[in-house]
Amino acid sequence: MPHVRILIRPKAGILDPQGTAVEQALPQLGFEGVSDVRIGRLVELDAADASEVAAICDKLLANPLIEDYEIQVDGAPAS
Repeated sequence: MPHVRILIRPKAGILDPQGTAVEQALPQLGFEGVSDVRIGRLVELDAADASEVAAICDKLLANPLIEDYEIQVDGAPAS
């Protein structure tokens, strides 16, 4: 059964308050030169039919209006 990893993040241009908070905290912790921090989430699952994963993302895991997702099947980007 294929192992699937799905990375879900806010779309470019969508406000990311978690990313902004982390970006602002880093210099206070001594980390300079970090910008454009985006916070997302990772979902891992085993799927009998990996071709259905995009539909699962669209219907349940991600909000396609404000989030993008990337799918990897067995470590390789899905087509």
